Amino acid sequence: MHTQPWQAALLLRPNQLYCGAVLVHPQWLLTAAHCRKKVFRVRLGHYSLSPVYESGQQMFQGVKSIPHPGYSHPGHSNDLMLIKLNRRIRPTKDVRPINVSSHCPSAGTKCLVSGWGTTKSPQVHFPKVLQCLNISVLSQKRCEDAYPRQIDDTMFCAGDKAGRDSCQGDSGGPVVCNGSLQGLVSWGDYPCARPNRPGVYTNLCKFTKWIQETIQANS
Repeated sequence: MHTQPWQAALLLRPNQLYCGAVLVHPQWLLTAAHCRKKVFRVRLGHYSLSPVYESGQQMFQGVKSIPHPGYSHPGHSNDLMLIKLNRRIRPTKDVRPINVSSHCPSAGTKCLVSGWGTTKSPQVHFPKVLQCLNISVLSQKRCEDAYPRQIDDTMFCAGDKAGRDSCQGDSGGPVVCNGSLQGLVSWGDYPCARPNRPGVYTNLCKFTKWIQETIQANS
């Protein structure tokens, strides 16, 4: 059932979701820098957002948040942040890290994006269970044409033929391509899922050195 064992939910209250995140190390998550909060909880190994306990779930506190030094709100460049958990995970079939890809995605690459974000826009309807969507990476030209003067090499665009993409509440969640973590949900148009207005994702291949060095320096 837990097809995304690296998927985490960042919670303000026991089950009030505000962002997604990804387990990339036994004690570290990646999420979007724009998801930064002072106090939050982390839930891993669960499929539903209901407050009912699931047998595989593990709960944590976020004890340190380290946004990329190049990120500045309200911009979108360098939109990633590392979160240190209060303890290491217990590895199980439901909870395990994913490797960050060091190879940048090419146009046409098939990926999977997941999260508990709203499935309707501009209305809001948050699903009870984790949603997954198959998307394809677009060329950088198509990305720049969709969002003139807003795209740089720390981002890539992806979507499907029906125009579906990630939406409010999915921020910081994983984009997995060929078994590796390729991106994080960052931003897009509003309402979501408009034709020719794809989702925009943090391009993690540009940040592998920073991720590794930051974890090592703070572990």
